[in-house]
Amino acid sequence: MKKKDFIFTIGLCLLMAIIWVVGELVMGLWIAVKPSAHIFWMVGIVVVTLAVNIWHSFKEDESDLTDPKREKYERKVQKRKKNKE
Repeated sequence: MKKKDFIFTIGLCLLMAIIWVVGELVMGLWIAVKPSAHIFWMVGIVVVTLAVNIWHSFKEDESDLTDPKREKYERKVQKRKKNKE
């Protein structure tokens, strides 16, 4: 796992934990709900967190597809070709 993926996962978990706590406070203080609603809320938060994390892991990052050293070499070659012309 790359550092940026790890940071994304930690950030996502923190965000979802905050959303979960706010939802629990709203359900506990202002909205009267059945006790099972708290369980569905927690399961929903976990499912959304996992879905977003899996989607992010499958999304291809453009920086992973290119090699910086290869790009530098190609720029150098292109520059030489332009200078010869």
